[in-house]
Amino acid sequence: MDSKTRFSDRVDAYVKYRPGYPSEVLDFLYAKAGFRQNGVIADIGSETGIFSRLLLERGSTVYGIEPNEEMRQASIRQLAGSSLEERFIAIDGSAEHTTLADHSIDSAVSAQAFHWFDIEQAKVEFARIIKPGGMAALVWNRRKVDSDPFAAAYDKLLMRYASDYDKVKHTRLGSEQFASFYRNGEYGLELFANKQLFNLEQLEGRTASSSYTPLPGHPDHVFFYEQLKQIFIDHQQGGQVAFHYQTEVYYGFV
Repeated sequence: MDSKTRFSDRVDAYVKYRPGYPSEVLDFLYAKAGFRQNGVIADIGSETGIFSRLLLERGSTVYGIEPNEEMRQASIRQLAGSSLEERFIAIDGSAEHTTLADHSIDSAVSAQAFHWFDIEQAKVEFARIIKPGGMAALVWNRRKVDSDPFAAAYDKLLMRYASDYDKVKHTRLGSEQFASFYRNGEYGLELFANKQLFNLEQLEGRTASSSYTPLPGHPDHVFFYEQLKQIFIDHQQGGQVAFHYQTEVYYGFV
């Protein structure tokens, strides 16, 4: 499936159930990675605007670069009528072709999207659009698959029934890929703790937001969600289960 369209059927679930990011992540970017409150930032692969909103709330102007029409329109709707709307510019573009002018932004970030990019082409494009001295950050919420018995059971379910889960998860990226993206292979990494709590409906919604889980009409859809419900019943405490994340922030010059 084309990476630019694979989330089209999952936008509503993405908006409602995907995790946010710890405030410490934004504190770090603005204190240590050159992001400025009055600066211009490109959020590349901005999806439904989850990270863009956090940048806007810090006072930055944000170009949301997103090739998926449904995701991009969702980002516009999420900000419509708010005081943040005037500083958000949604653009039909990609990491490899943002359409932005040369050296037109102060910083760039990609949250939960870099693993979909053509790294070599994206590197050229990031270097072209960022002003000299500006940094690029790559951010992920990495779900900890071995943090507790629920996490292990959930990951086992995905490995068995989610079509290409093992192929598309960002953990397939390693130091070689990051070194090839950042100038002279030099980059920093900061880690932060993050967590989401779910009741059953929320767990189902969070699961449905992932591009690799079976959609309605798929032969495995009903059985998959029956198994998910059983995992919830087996591991819930007080009617909830938790996803524990390690939020990773890679940063440096491109």
